Amino acid sequence: MKKYITLLLVILSLSCNKETEITITKVSGSPEYVNAKLSLEDPIISEDGYEFSFNVDQYELGLQTLKDFEYSLANSAKGQHIHFIVNNDPYSAHYIEKFSKKLEGDSNVILAFLSRSYHESVKNKNAFVLTQLGEQKIDLDNEFLFYSRPKGTYKGTDTEKLLLDFYLINTEISAEGNKVRATIQDKEFIIDEWAPYYIEGLAKGEVKIKLELIDSSGNLIDTPFNPSERTVTLE
Repeated sequence: MKKYITLLLVILSLSCNKETEITITKVSGSPEYVNAKLSLEDPIISEDGYEFSFNVDQYELGLQTLKDFEYSLANSAKGQHIHFIVNNDPYSAHYIEKFSKKLEGDSNVILAFLSRSYHESVKNKNAFVLTQLGEQKIDLDNEFLFYSRPKGTYKGTDTEKLLLDFYLINTEISAEGNKVRATIQDKEFIIDEWAPYYIEGLAKGEVKIKLELIDSSGNLIDTPFNPSERTVTLE
């Protein structure tokens, strides 16, 4: 009996100490919004920085996105919005077409794109704007990878599945060509399809994520904002 109890305790101990495997899975079931369009009028300098005025067609800001999957991803109660990224820093979310932003530095590369309410980007050729304000030293014809999600702090059920999403400009990824290397904690994934994914198996605490745009030989592509690194928190 003592041997049986000892064996049971060992099994339970090993089970408790076993780390959950980190995985990524492609998100399927999002509306595509193939005709959605985002455009930007010339920004105006004001006392508050720059005034941005976007035009949104075939897409409605503020609505909850109707998805065709049952699982939950962190979702904005304010609905669909614009992700506004400056120099590949963490985005700000905007739920109206006109807003003001203060910009730091002499040169700012701005990427804005349409986002579903659960922060998945709309990936079509008309759903984004890429521009530059300031000295304009960066060649916008470069290949770019911009980081979008995960971001910030996650609580409760939102910690179970984290959306992994990024935006590609002037490049494509494929099994034979460029790819994205995602390192989550210390686990590496090679992504050859531009799509949203969700991450599972993460322990509570800080999570470190690195995204790299690489060539077909696995070499880091020499382009601005590459690689991207973030730390998010699961509570």
